[in-house]
Amino acid sequence: MSIRHGLLALLSQGPRYGYQLRAEFEASTGATWPLNIGQVYTTLSRMERDGMVAPGEQDDQGRVVYALTDKGRSELDRWFATPIAQADRPRDELVIKLAMAVTAPAADVRRVVQTQRTATMRALQELTRAKRAVTGAAQRLVLDSMIFQAEAEQRWLDHCEAVLATSRETVVSAGPPETTEAVPATSQETTNDD
Repeated sequence: MSIRHGLLALLSQGPRYGYQLRAEFEASTGATWPLNIGQVYTTLSRMERDGMVAPGEQDDQGRVVYALTDKGRSELDRWFATPIAQADRPRDELVIKLAMAVTAPAADVRRVVQTQRTATMRALQELTRAKRAVTGAAQRLVLDSMIFQAEAEQRWLDHCEAVLATSRETVVSAGPPETTEAVPATSQETTNDD
């Protein structure tokens, strides 16, 4: 997630200082993405440099309050109006890990999948418990998204096991695949069942 855009969204509600932004960011996301206060001030400094926020006077406790500028509001409006492309998201480390495990003769791919399945199920249970405790719509939406992602990961792990059951021996004995022709056929069959 873009911390910059999250902070701009909070500043659209009115001027705020760094610790206030941090607390409100974490409250809005159900504390699922904790922010380091250094990240907040570094981001504010860059946004000030780029003309998106303007610092105000220090309050009686020495805190500088930041306000959204017209340029910052335009950037926020652009962000809200633009979908997030899959290519804009960070690489999926789990996908990379499994792809590498399939091609590494010493790796026990089934164990890698099972270990991940256990961890994902545990995370899913924790997220479900956390969801029961929240009252705000923002926190619920964040937790719902994380629950859906964990459920999708479980389905994907099921799919991985099915593909590995039919192709594991071929992949390991042949070494790293030069093409992925064998996988899409199995993948396509499984996908069509969904």
